[in-house]
Amino acid sequence: MAKKEAFIGSIDQGTTSTRFIIYDQNAQSIGSHQVEFTQFCPQAGWVEHDPMEILESVRMCISKAIDKATADGYNVDSGLKAIGITNQRETTVVWSKSTGAALYNAIVWMDIRTSSICRRLEKELSGGRTHFTESCGLPISTYFSALKLLWLLENVDAVKEAVKKGDALFGTIDSWLIWNLTGGVDNGLHVTDVSNASRTMLMNLKKLDWDESTLETLKISKNLLPKIVSNAEVIGDIAKGWLIPGVPISGCLGDQHAAMLGQSCRKGEAKSTYGTGAFILLNTGEEVIKSTHGLLTTLAFKLGKDAPTNYALEGSIAIAGAAVQWLRDSLGIISSANEIEALAAQVDSSGGVYFVPAFNGLFAPWWRDDARGVLIGITRFTNKSHIARAVLESMCFQVKDVLDSMHKDAGEKGETKNAKGQFLLRVDGGATVNNTLMQIQADLLGNPVVRPADIETTALGAAYAAGLAVGVWTEEEIFSNGERMKKDTTFNPVWDDDLRKKKVASWCKAVERTFDLADLSL
Repeated sequence: MAKKEAFIGSIDQGTTSTRFIIYDQNAQSIGSHQVEFTQFCPQAGWVEHDPMEILESVRMCISKAIDKATADGYNVDSGLKAIGITNQRETTVVWSKSTGAALYNAIVWMDIRTSSICRRLEKELSGGRTHFTESCGLPISTYFSALKLLWLLENVDAVKEAVKKGDALFGTIDSWLIWNLTGGVDNGLHVTDVSNASRTMLMNLKKLDWDESTLETLKISKNLLPKIVSNAEVIGDIAKGWLIPGVPISGCLGDQHAAMLGQSCRKGEAKSTYGTGAFILLNTGEEVIKSTHGLLTTLAFKLGKDAPTNYALEGSIAIAGAAVQWLRDSLGIISSANEIEALAAQVDSSGGVYFVPAFNGLFAPWWRDDARGVLIGITRFTNKSHIARAVLESMCFQVKDVLDSMHKDAGEKGETKNAKGQFLLRVDGGATVNNTLMQIQADLLGNPVVRPADIETTALGAAYAAGLAVGVWTEEEIFSNGERMKKDTTFNPVWDDDLRKKKVASWCKAVERTFDLADLSL
């Protein structure tokens, strides 16, 4: 006898891997598969992906996950109601609409090759680095898609030729996937959602459409750009040639927005996702709050064509879990990522060692692309356990920097607190399985950190959006998280205020040492 029908599939396309997860109507995973793909670094600071490899990883994950669920007795073929998509944001692809071929590798969000374009625009434009913040909420930075698109338009002949012929399409990874999933060269749909569009620097945050003035200033043709849709609506059906033809794609969010929905973050609530980088978002409701403390004003989610738009303050950290990968792959201090917790636990402090992982500069709240990584405070006493602990602490210090800025921007009224007057930070992402990391985070914040039973909330958020659009779930069900929170793990702070202040002061000294190091000679 077949078990309970599966309802929603979720494509979770991240910076280093792709997953497909199938959820039942109770939002429980019944089958999943994950595939890692190649990250190319052709020059220092350049990071690329092969769009075709990403597409193939999606195809493989869908097939394997369905096989697993079917083997366990779930009738996926008849029960799959919709697909949601969540993706690494800002990563930029330009492809040919006549051949379907990518015209260059995808330029990844952390890539900094556009530094010179940023400096040029800052000098040319009257508003300098903040010239576009009034419309899009974002500063001029290597982080955002518009600058990556400009680089492609200026430096890649195949892109230039395709634009001249009217054959070029631009998109973030969601657009690339949707276009291919819905037919590709055979009338594939060229769309993006409001959350991904909000990260391009080209969308007007209030109008939720491409900003004509920005396009004119940057000389970007609107013909290149996808149509913008909400996060929860039927976009189109999956085409023949895929394993699940006819299934609607009805949810799409950038990964951090999906995690926010997966964590059921209402107005005044914040989440931090610890992955390759770390990303902290505070839901500000229908109010657009302009940051004066180095944060990004962005969109949280819009759950339907006619639904209200929720906005957010965001702090983005370029290097979090990637620093653990660096310890493993570049230094050989650990042989697998999960070894870092045991190694760091061999000491009760970092022994005065501070590590700032400014490998490609610093994002929020510093915004210094001239910063480079430093490891300071080293003595003969220092061993690899101190360094491992300093790497974990670096993630937590960066999150604290962002949350301190959020507190200043949002104010007391902008944050929801519990009965004890504490601001709870919801956490998710692969690194949160590390209990030492989570305890350090709580100690540095002086507030509780809450880890859900299912830490992979990004895929869940995309599933929620898709299920909402086709009537599998209601908003009330998605945001009624009382029962789920009973299964959560809470880490409470144990450090006293004096120790916390001393540690933070030392961290700030270390951060200052990273500035103006980009031009060091080899």
